[in-house]
Amino acid sequence: MSSFADLADRLDARLAGADAALARDYPGDRGVRQPVHTVYVPADRYDAGTPAAWGKQALETLAQHGGTPRAFADASGLDPALVEAVYPRVERKLAAEPVEDLRIDFEDGFGARPDDEEDAEAVRAAAALVESVGDGTAPPFHGIRFKSLEAPTRRRGLRTLDLFVGGLARAGALGDGFVLTLPKVTSVDQVDAMVTACAWLEDAHGLPSGRLGFEIQVETPQSILGADGTALVARMVHAAQGRCTSLHYGTYDYSASCGIAAGYQSMEHPAADFAKAVMQVAAAGTGVHLSDGSTNILPVGDDAAVRRGWSLHARLVRRSLERGFYQGWDLHPAQLPTRFAATYAFYREGLPSAVARLRAYTGGGESAYLDEPATAVALAGFVLRGVECGAVDESEVLEGIGVALPDLARLARRAG
Repeated sequence: MSSFADLADRLDARLAGADAALARDYPGDRGVRQPVHTVYVPADRYDAGTPAAWGKQALETLAQHGGTPRAFADASGLDPALVEAVYPRVERKLAAEPVEDLRIDFEDGFGARPDDEEDAEAVRAAAALVESVGDGTAPPFHGIRFKSLEAPTRRRGLRTLDLFVGGLARAGALGDGFVLTLPKVTSVDQVDAMVTACAWLEDAHGLPSGRLGFEIQVETPQSILGADGTALVARMVHAAQGRCTSLHYGTYDYSASCGIAAGYQSMEHPAADFAKAVMQVAAAGTGVHLSDGSTNILPVGDDAAVRRGWSLHARLVRRSLERGFYQGWDLHPAQLPTRFAATYAFYREGLPSAVARLRAYTGGGESAYLDEPATAVALAGFVLRGVECGAVDESEVLEGIGVALPDLARLARRAG
């Protein structure tokens, strides 16, 4: 009869491949901040002052239709007590950092144009982004969405990508917040091709290997369910060879492709929830972030129209947060007040319980919950996200939980 040590050695050898695959394919949290939204701006409407202009318009809309916490709570449908608590934070955010993630759009928002016109816009937009990076006014996350790798748009998309990345690389303006968006993905082969394109761009423009990452837009049924019955989005994540930074749900392309009538296309349609549930499972443990889509019902027009748009947007933002989608798309400056108010309210509402449970878990108090390590990780991640977006102050973490922010990050498995 073999010894226990012999058994352990045999099992170590048998499972070595599986151990290596688990560590490679499911590395866990990347340890980086996730923006709460992505703002898409057609390339020809973008300049270095765009984020500040969005913030100014958002503040003007807030003052006109929700000039006090009570008025804004009434208009948005958010809890009055929570709005009272977060209103000053929202105003400061809109003044200082109204856009967390900016995507300069050369795809649907820009449309099909003559090659010389798109070439010129790619060069001009890159120069504008270089300017804003240089003067410190660029959003912390920024990049472009180029045309898809489908055959009709492939060469045009790659040309724009080369011009734009080259412009930033030559100016030394490719920072950690730069990201590319790969739209309308219909096959794993397209993700493989994007990996090849990124490697070529790095070589062509003198960038370090692995420098360029990209997000995959899940806006086709083929990206959820392949012809062979497999969840292609899961295969896409791993085919990206570590370059995939996030999965973004595309509300309207996906809904239309599923045959849903225009009046019923929504972030909360059952078809949308199914697609996002598949995305969530596919991304779990990989370090790939998730983003919900957008609503095209905007808070614009008269007071009644703004109130309807705000109420819908605030509810959808909250719905996404509750379902573990901590990012979404915003399509208009007037959506920014409800984006940040609903997000801040979510974290402020959950903060007392999370703080008490974490304090008890770390041995500093008592709680009615007996939390397991996995739940403690989720609690720490919740509080850390609140700090990163501005809903929670760092001092509240130290005072409430009794740990410094680096210790909270380690508890959330953001750092070793």
